[in-house]
Amino acid sequence: IRAEAGSRVISINGAAAHKASPGDRIIICTYAELSQQELLTFKPTLVYLDEQNHITHSRNSIPLQVA
Repeated sequence: IRAEAGSRVISINGAAAHKASPGDRIIICTYAELSQQELLTFKPTLVYLDEQNHITHSRNSIPLQVA
């Protein structure tokens, strides 16, 4: 479901909508089928938002997490 461009609205639909509330932190994940050749140069885009859904920063890899 599309929102107005620039509105910073993120909608939760389907079964997840019963578990989410305004203000919750969510993870949006997409999947793609890539060839072996495409995988050689593929870099994911991770986008981080603040509480008002403004982009704070982005990365092309998941930061290393030390336990």
